[in-house]
Amino acid sequence: MPQFDAYPPVVFVHGNGDTAALWHTTIWRWESAGFPDKRLFAIDFPYPLARNVDADYQAGRSSTQDQMEQLSEAVQSALKQSGAGRVALVGSSRGGNAIRNYLKHGPGPAFVSHAVLCGTPNHGVIVSNDKLVGSEFNGAGPFLRGLNSGSEIVPGVNWLTLRSDAFDKFAQPDGAALGMRGVATGVTAEGPALAGAKNLVLPGLDHREVAFHEKAFAATWEFIIGRPPATTQILPETRPVLNGKVNGMARGVPTNLPVEGATVEIWETNPQTGARLHAQPAHRKVTGADGYWGPFNTSGPTATYEFVLTVPSQTTTHIYRSPFPRSSAHIHLRTATVADRDRQAGSIVTISRPRGYFGAGRDTVTFDGQPAPGIPAGVPTVSTSTLTLPRGTAQRTVVCRCNDETIAVQSWDASDDRAVIAELHY
Repeated sequence: MPQFDAYPPVVFVHGNGDTAALWHTTIWRWESAGFPDKRLFAIDFPYPLARNVDADYQAGRSSTQDQMEQLSEAVQSALKQSGAGRVALVGSSRGGNAIRNYLKHGPGPAFVSHAVLCGTPNHGVIVSNDKLVGSEFNGAGPFLRGLNSGSEIVPGVNWLTLRSDAFDKFAQPDGAALGMRGVATGVTAEGPALAGAKNLVLPGLDHREVAFHEKAFAATWEFIIGRPPATTQILPETRPVLNGKVNGMARGVPTNLPVEGATVEIWETNPQTGARLHAQPAHRKVTGADGYWGPFNTSGPTATYEFVLTVPSQTTTHIYRSPFPRSSAHIHLRTATVADRDRQAGSIVTISRPRGYFGAGRDTVTFDGQPAPGIPAGVPTVSTSTLTLPRGTAQRTVVCRCNDETIAVQSWDASDDRAVIAELHY
């Protein structure tokens, strides 16, 4: 699409503990509005969780320096593939830390035209000399002090921040979301804003939604392209093709490293019951060294699927998904981590919302029409809810719902070390 060649390719940067997979619905919106898919990129940081103390090595975690270097490599790869001179960077939460670090302390200004930071804790989740000491998320720590000293933005780059008005769990005056209820954080809802940037408020959205919601897409598109998108809707393709990587888990900690020897089966399901429609899977593959389980040609944009992920010595995970309206190479998979308290259950069913949180009173979240457990009132702070069925319960349909999105799953016997996830798109 030549009309977009004058605009920078976009590199999406995920947050703490996340994967590139969180951006697939956003990428669908960019494609639907006419932007060419070959100019859309998403990084998958290895060891995506931040260290407790940024300067101290911690196994299975990454430092701010690690992520700056990895982002620099991703930018150069995007420039090489697209032939462009500069990219636009769009980051969720911790991804914004990597972007700011790359632009202030790395080579970024020569290669970046736009920086969009979505829910990034630019002034910390807390400002303290005795709590989260050395953390990159402490506004009094060396990392954020360094980014915020002098100008909070880097000249020559167009800056946009997107934040919530009151629903960002990490921009609250009380430390409840940090496990420090009653502790003053020194942070307000304005924490993600930057002096010198264009700062937009997206009312009612939570910490993740300010990156992945339809409204976040519209604001980001208009900032980079200079006009509103032709559509914010996701337009279906006739026969979407899916692919993705099996990402590693080490003792419950995500690595985002490819898993070799994982088995992925994909079963087409009845959207009303979650039951399998056929005697054989629609797709089966044992992953190679790159961890990729596809490509898989779907039967259409309204089909529903169960992904069965089997990794030696880990919980076999049955992941049920909403229909995939468009193709994506970012449908990454991880095995479930089962809480010790749930291991005696007959079946374990979790509804998961990777691109947002659940808020009691704001969202309708149910299992079989009954309110999902463990969702507190107030600021949305949890993105999963788990239903446990007693031992001896026969396999049955469980209907999982969040607002307008419904996924029907089948329960599976937990005594076989199996867990079920209903993973929402939106």
